[in-house]
Amino acid sequence: MNLRRPFFLLSLAALVLCGPGAQAQDSPLRVGTDATFAPMEFVDNGKRTGFDIELVEAVAKNMGRRLEWVDIDFKGLIPGLLSKRFDMAVSAIYITDERRKVVDFSAPYYTGGLVVLVREGNTAIKKPADLDGKKVSVQVGTKSVGFLTQQHPGVQRVEVEKNQEMFNLVDIGRADAAVTGKPAAFHYVRTRSGLRVLDAPLTTEEYGMALRKDTPELTQAVNAAIANLRADGTYAEIVKKWFGSSAAKP
Repeated sequence: MNLRRPFFLLSLAALVLCGPGAQAQDSPLRVGTDATFAPMEFVDNGKRTGFDIELVEAVAKNMGRRLEWVDIDFKGLIPGLLSKRFDMAVSAIYITDERRKVVDFSAPYYTGGLVVLVREGNTAIKKPADLDGKKVSVQVGTKSVGFLTQQHPGVQRVEVEKNQEMFNLVDIGRADAAVTGKPAAFHYVRTRSGLRVLDAPLTTEEYGMALRKDTPELTQAVNAAIANLRADGTYAEIVKKWFGSSAAKP
């Protein structure tokens, strides 16, 4: 009896079953983040937590994938994703046309935007137009930098590496204001007295999970997981925990 052909067919079947798709399912989902942007992602008592963290954990669980976090500065998220250090980047990243040129995004998962944070009693900055000529702190690599450059060229930008540094400069009076994302600004004023957020937002924008263009199947799987979490109520529970009952307000 010629046993070579059956053995070959069994080997081929094993290769198919253990091919790229099966390996991808068994491999961890590696996600890059800069956990310094409360309440979206931050470290509390040595543990990552926040809205993005819990949402990604739920997405990975829905997909049946183990989750591995990769900590990296915000400005390194897109380069790190493109160099395949991780599979996805989630860190309160706004979906922009410029970013879409180099990466794909999941379906939008939260609506935010840029706002202005000032000290209580600051009467010189009552509306966005009052920023011109003032010292405004921003985090490098964020949408805030480009927005101020284009819309408020008269602003004296003070660029810092970390979100907390940006708030601290306003707190101690070394910056007149900070421009940052709505969730982070409202979270900070809830935890620290003496600061307030201007009523008029600078922008209204959407957050997305960034993925490489060469992994369309992963993008589809992430979108399916987000849709499942919305359908079964998990998404609403996470939103309520971090932002209250309405997804539109922090």
